[in-house]
Amino acid sequence: MRSIFLFATLMLFIHMKATAQGKNAFPTQVHTKNGIVEGLYDTHTGIQTYFGVPFAKPPVGDLRWKAPQPIDNWKGIKETKAFGPRPMQALVFGDMASRSDGVSEDCLYLNIWTPATRNNKNLPVLVYFYGGGFVAGDASEYRYDGESMAKKGIIAITVNYRLNIFGFLAHPELSAEAPYKGSGNYGLLDQALALQWVKDNVAAFGGDPNKITIAGESAGSISVSYQMASPLSKGLLAGAIGESGAGIHPTLAPVPLAEAEKIGAEFVKNTGYTFAEFRKLPTRDIYELYNESRRFGFPVVVDGYFLTRTLPEVFEAGEQAQVPLLLGWNSAEIPGMAFMQGQPYTKEAYLNKVKEAYPADYEEVLQLYPYGTTKEIELSATALASDRFIAYSTWKWFDLHLKHSQQPVYRYLYSKLRPPLKDQNLVSGFAGGTMERGEEAPPMPEPVGAPHACEIEYCMGNLHLVDDYAWTKDDYTVSATMQEYFANFIKTGNPNHSTLPEWKTADATSTSPAVMIIDVESKTIAAPHDARYHFLDKDYNP
Repeated sequence: MRSIFLFATLMLFIHMKATAQGKNAFPTQVHTKNGIVEGLYDTHTGIQTYFGVPFAKPPVGDLRWKAPQPIDNWKGIKETKAFGPRPMQALVFGDMASRSDGVSEDCLYLNIWTPATRNNKNLPVLVYFYGGGFVAGDASEYRYDGESMAKKGIIAITVNYRLNIFGFLAHPELSAEAPYKGSGNYGLLDQALALQWVKDNVAAFGGDPNKITIAGESAGSISVSYQMASPLSKGLLAGAIGESGAGIHPTLAPVPLAEAEKIGAEFVKNTGYTFAEFRKLPTRDIYELYNESRRFGFPVVVDGYFLTRTLPEVFEAGEQAQVPLLLGWNSAEIPGMAFMQGQPYTKEAYLNKVKEAYPADYEEVLQLYPYGTTKEIELSATALASDRFIAYSTWKWFDLHLKHSQQPVYRYLYSKLRPPLKDQNLVSGFAGGTMERGEEAPPMPEPVGAPHACEIEYCMGNLHLVDDYAWTKDDYTVSATMQEYFANFIKTGNPNHSTLPEWKTADATSTSPAVMIIDVESKTIAAPHDARYHFLDKDYNP
């Protein structure tokens, strides 16, 4: 009996030790320019991981609301085997699934998945920025996991950046003390410094510093558009991928510095503190004051440093990163009820809403978004809501780069309907994940297309990590296709491969430039609805 007990105790200890070591992994070290980091080498996959790698000094104390500062060198070995803390944020989107080590202002860490061996180097690099409206998000989420991309021969990196009031507050006093006489945009500056860190260090992990492609979804895609336009980052890029979003009106477009400073000054004044007092408050107090205000973040700023002009102005001047661009959006980004505002899908209600939104042009809108039947009204309301929310801004980015660059531009429309949830006590959330269904929640309408954020786990090859949905063979087929397109683009600047349907580049002279429909049967077609975006372009830019 005693021997059995000792044997069981020994096996438990071995199991615990193996779990602590990362199950099938052993430690591995890399010499960065700042010091040695120790990650894990998985013997089953061949992938090495380095999680929670610092790329900047912690933005705390005197560094709060300042541009990020390069990380100091360290002595000894820094363990990078666990995700660092995520940026300060409330539970804005209840469907985000984090693996991070808590929440903190000390959040400027990145995560690396590399397939490099001692004999290979100069691998292509993907740097992925998370979404969340610049108010929430986390580089450790399952759907952004880089292992699947690493298995494609790519070094995959996810990056934390500051959010909400901690990442985007502008204020006259902050501008006055900054060497560039601007403020705000700290989250975007975090991304820019992370890209510089990757440029300086990725060769040590087996990567090619001249082959960095950036990508992101929603606010992450908007970030990509801004990094392409920023004089701080554009020289660091070899390619760009945008999934649903660009920093162009009406989607999180920048405001002039004076306007951003006024917004920030009024916010601080309403807290009852002077700015000198406010900036010294504990994290908890600022967090609570911000949440109590019910603000949805602070705007991006034309600060004269990270961003010198609006995106249309930068792109029209040809001053953006002149790199291949792959971008697109989903077929039903947001439900039609967002446009109908609770009204039923009837002809009368739809007509009233269109007249309310476009009193002078409603007849043209009705031609572009027709309303013959109840189903057609639902589809048109969905298209109109989606276009106004995020599809138009993404199209405008596409159109600007297409017309003001000699680089290839590839456009997609993601159209795969998502399968049902395994657990009917859950509902799909807006950010792409799931959350508990409320007791009073009405039944969800049948989907008419692919909603916002649902493509992330497909393009990153991570369906197996998102277990809430009843994935089918078709889902894995679409994921394999989309991920292969993305991987090819990251490697070569061209998504095409002989095993895939041909993805044609867009033609700047065409009124219906090519678009890849990504679905169970993916195919390139002439864009059928670009007249909608030309109309919205005139409406937003009279």
